[in-house]
Amino acid sequence: MTHTISRRALGAAALSTFAIGSARAATPEEIRVDWATYNPVSLILKDQGLLEKAFANDGIKIRWVMSAGSNKALEFLNAGSLDFGSTAGAAALIAKVNGNPIKSVYVFSRPEWTALVTQKDSKIQKVTDLKGERVAVTRGTDPHIFLVRALAGAGMSEKDVKLVLLQHADGRTAMERGDVVAWAGLDPMMAAAEVESGARLFFRKPEANTWGVLNTREEFAKANPALVKRVLAVYEDARKWCVAHPAELKASMMAATKLSDAVISKQLERTDISSGKIGATQAATIIEAGKALQAAGVLEASADMAAITNGMIDPSYLPA
Repeated sequence: MTHTISRRALGAAALSTFAIGSARAATPEEIRVDWATYNPVSLILKDQGLLEKAFANDGIKIRWVMSAGSNKALEFLNAGSLDFGSTAGAAALIAKVNGNPIKSVYVFSRPEWTALVTQKDSKIQKVTDLKGERVAVTRGTDPHIFLVRALAGAGMSEKDVKLVLLQHADGRTAMERGDVVAWAGLDPMMAAAEVESGARLFFRKPEANTWGVLNTREEFAKANPALVKRVLAVYEDARKWCVAHPAELKASMMAATKLSDAVISKQLERTDISSGKIGATQAATIIEAGKALQAAGVLEASADMAAITNGMIDPSYLPA
């Protein structure tokens, strides 16, 4: 039997704000939200039409946009074609450093969603084996950041390997075809490679995976603070539902990704969705990643990672 979240009374308080004089700021006609296979909660929101139900009485439509990776979500946010986008915490930080005006307002997961991957019979056993070799990666994502940190930890840099820039799914294909010797993987494609072709995760470091965070545009949040809070309240309901209904969450993910039970089970084994709170804990992890990227020469050494991260993370919109 399929269970869905019951419709909640999210309040009828007016969302309008007043500009100079008597002019009233217009309520948006639509809210643009992304869904991504690396964000399980977003799939439930979309499948069950929870945001549509929550905003029906306001006459606000929901537009869903698929994000293929943090880089795409951040591009859409920067272009104003998304109001809410799912990314890794460190990817959001890089974007913020580079001038993308975003706020990280919610956590959708704490995953181990990236590792360095190679074919099952590959000669690659450790990070130093990558010297001079072709490695597939999606620039501006947690797998890219993970690769940079892994190389730095082995006394290497991006200059010691030959980066092949591909979106995540294409990176998997390139690795399995032998076009590259390794791939900075991302679930669920990484889990699929393990299950379906016996791919090996030859370098793992769970603590170097930064959190899955939901971002909104600063301009949108400033103009619509009550609306942002309502979106997060619905997100939180969906997250709690996911925790309470693991079998149905798995079924939804299988339907969205066209991947098997075994693959999605592996992804969920390393995806913690037990809390949506964002704050000091996430900031500490993201700051550490930022400093590692500075040491690797990816980010300007003069940038204040703590100040930028703390300015980006904003827990004020979280549900009570």
